[in-house]
Amino acid sequence: MDDLHVSEHADHGTPFTRVPIEITVSVGRARPLVRELLQLAEGAVLTLDRKLEDPVELYVGEKLIGIGVLEVVEGDGQNQLAVRLTEVVGMKGQA
Repeated sequence: MDDLHVSEHADHGTPFTRVPIEITVSVGRARPLVRELLQLAEGAVLTLDRKLEDPVELYVGEKLIGIGVLEVVEGDGQNQLAVRLTEVVGMKGQA
């Protein structure tokens, strides 16, 4: 998978195009009861509401910006978790 280089595609000559942003990838949610949460210890497993092959959601802050699938890529001689975008959501023409 190629590294994402936004500045090559969207550099409009302003300093803002070079400011890094944080993207959060949501892989699922767990909904334990409070009593189950209080009993959690190191090594406990929380089952999520999604399967490994289900799509994931990408957010900037609270704004959904895309949908993707999880992949494993090799980086620095080790496997690394990555996301391949399958859909970009509402990025153009919105303030």
